[in-house]
Amino acid sequence: MTNTDHTPLAEPVSLREMPDAAIAMIDAEGTVAGWTHAAQELVGYSPREMVGRSVTHMLPSSDEALRASAYAEEFRAQGGWSGTVAVRHRDGHTLTMALRVSLLWGQDADTRWLVSVTDIGSSSLGATDGPVRESLLARAPIGIAVHDSQLRCTWVNDAMEHHDGTPRDRRFGRRLQDSLPAVEAEALEVVMRQVLKSGTTMVHEYRAWPPADRRREHAFSATFFCLQGADGTPLGVCSMTVDVTGNRRARERLAILSEASTRIGSSLDLMQTGQELAELAVPLLADHAIVDLLESVPFGVEPSARIDTTTGRPPLLRRAGAASIDLGLLEFPWAREEVIRPFPTSLFATALRTGTSYLEPVLASHSGPWVASDPERTQQVRDSGIHSLMVVPIRARRCVLGLAVFGRSEEQTPFQEDDLLLAEELVTRAALSLDNALRYARERAAALTLQRNLLPHRVQGGAAVEVATRYVPADMDHGVGGDWFDVIELSGARVALVVGDVIGHGINAAATMGRLRTAVRTLADLELPPDELLAQLDDTVRRLNDQDADMSDQVPAEVGATCLYAVYDPVTRRCTMARAGHPPPMIVDAQGQVTIPDLPAGAPLGLGLGLVPFDSVELELPEGSVLALYSDGLIESRDEDIDVGQDRLGAALAQPGASLEDLCSRVMESLPTQAPADDVTLLLARTHALQPTQVASWDLPNDLATVSTARQLAARQLSEWGLESLVTPVELIVSELVTNAIRHCDGPIRLRLIQHRVLTCEVSDTNVSHPRRRHPRTLDEHGRGLHLVAQLSRRWGSRCGPDGKVVWAEQDLPSQAVAA
Repeated sequence: MTNTDHTPLAEPVSLREMPDAAIAMIDAEGTVAGWTHAAQELVGYSPREMVGRSVTHMLPSSDEALRASAYAEEFRAQGGWSGTVAVRHRDGHTLTMALRVSLLWGQDADTRWLVSVTDIGSSSLGATDGPVRESLLARAPIGIAVHDSQLRCTWVNDAMEHHDGTPRDRRFGRRLQDSLPAVEAEALEVVMRQVLKSGTTMVHEYRAWPPADRRREHAFSATFFCLQGADGTPLGVCSMTVDVTGNRRARERLAILSEASTRIGSSLDLMQTGQELAELAVPLLADHAIVDLLESVPFGVEPSARIDTTTGRPPLLRRAGAASIDLGLLEFPWAREEVIRPFPTSLFATALRTGTSYLEPVLASHSGPWVASDPERTQQVRDSGIHSLMVVPIRARRCVLGLAVFGRSEEQTPFQEDDLLLAEELVTRAALSLDNALRYARERAAALTLQRNLLPHRVQGGAAVEVATRYVPADMDHGVGGDWFDVIELSGARVALVVGDVIGHGINAAATMGRLRTAVRTLADLELPPDELLAQLDDTVRRLNDQDADMSDQVPAEVGATCLYAVYDPVTRRCTMARAGHPPPMIVDAQGQVTIPDLPAGAPLGLGLGLVPFDSVELELPEGSVLALYSDGLIESRDEDIDVGQDRLGAALAQPGASLEDLCSRVMESLPTQAPADDVTLLLARTHALQPTQVASWDLPNDLATVSTARQLAARQLSEWGLESLVTPVELIVSELVTNAIRHCDGPIRLRLIQHRVLTCEVSDTNVSHPRRRHPRTLDEHGRGLHLVAQLSRRWGSRCGPDGKVVWAEQDLPSQAVAA
């Protein structure tokens, strides 16, 4: 058998008993010449009772015996037979057997028959998955050889030659070591000796390259039976060999696909998924594997359903995965994450354009589907010894996401069609993971864009406060949550500080947060006190709930939120604050002493408790105080009480002289190491105070003669501040605002000028009615004052005062004044 290659299986030899396969050898006259222990177990007859007797002894009736004689003639004509027969058990009952009769040849053209029977009624029929059993029932060709007690071949059938290519005349009288490689012959003979010694049936599995298919490795399963004589002594060993290549490859394919389900798509990272596909394919399927994605895909951009070919240039690719049995080849022809431009006529470009897989079983040495524009790297590919190639497009939802390329160099067997089917199945599974990752990347980008647009891009406290913030969403995958913070510059150099928390996480909570943040900014523009603002915000949340409840196409979700709103005035250094179910702020003085003001909690927003008023508290803050506003995610956790969290936050803030950024970092570092269960928001504001020289105010009598005096006072003050360029517009603004105050109230009037980042002109009176700008027609005698104020100001408005209202207008300062 010198023309056949045999190699042992890579895995350990599989040996198992098959007690329900009964084998008997019968001579040309129908007399039993050899019996097995399995046959005795099946029909109850011992070798002494059967060897030397006619096989018809086991038939249940004379009619069956007559039919058996007729069958025998058919056996000789056809060289074998398979079907079902009735066999009489030794105790008298009848068994229905699956039977196969095979013709054996001996020296000098002698013939014998090998009979294989299995009880169809046995419960083990369905449970046994042995390859010989499958072959018997499927009538697949079985190679049969009988060796004597010295392991020399004495009988063989025609099918055995098809398995290994050795003619039967070259087998007789020879042991396996005379025709097989020494390693495999020794392994088989070890099994045969065990069968002779124990009398049990055993199986040995191995791989070989039969002459009929030299380019493809086949898997064989050989089952060995001990043939016994009349006295029960071993006569020899019968081997039945079945080509189980299809079964083994199917099992290997299932094993690879099963492994793919756990190894591909372990994360939502597109590049990592590509690497996982490459690493799974090597060495289970290929010696080398690369995975390339369209350049836009790793950035979360979904490609077009059709590849544009009008320009004649294929799309750029990015190397996402690379694996090889030779580590030195991992950096060619491109390193991982490098951008790749396929040559327009290459197989890669064609696969991208058509979305079709390509199999190149044998690559010609003078050609190849690599990048012809890069001769050096192309030569590297050729020198690597890759002789067989598969190119499989990665497709998802009718879009081509990239390519997977598989090559063989060390494995001499070329890729076959079933290898391509397996590669396509692996790529399909990877494509599902890549598509999920792409969707995630796209949704995460949208969510982050939404979050960036909902939260303030920059927080500035003007002349009132210096601010620093931190925000950590509980939904780290999408980076969005329901917490928000804001710093809103108000009139008169004041500033509003806001922290809120919408119940829930994720993009829905973020969308609701955006609506509430907009509402707070709108209400802040009305210059409402903190308690009134929260009452209006509570009404807004309840209206949102009512609107959602009216939507019949979905289950309404109640919106709930908490909020803390504070207004700080750098002129008076007073801070007014109110809260709606939100944690109270912390105040840190210049010495690092931390206090929590006694601020009524208030009810959370949207709970229908609007009849309970919100209470404001006003505090005077020394210059340089730090006001800390935060969400409950900063002080609450699954493993500790809220008091512990408050103490931890206070300890982190008690750092006199530290910058706000350093304080924010210290607070975040003090958090428990596990992922937050709730969104975490922190807003720190260090208070400033305007110098007395930046503010000028005058109490004026309620008399029209006062208008001229007010203009003179304002002009003199602007000259002292070096703002002569603003005298004319400010005089007109003061004239209009003071005149309106005199006309609409009876009490005293107050004029105030504030120089900070802008120049603010304020007129206070005792009338609670707010002015409303009109658009006078040509012949109207009134309504032009506020119209003129609006034209002369960068912005203007009114707000409630302690005993009435304040009307204000702002002017931009000259550049040199701002710099000063």
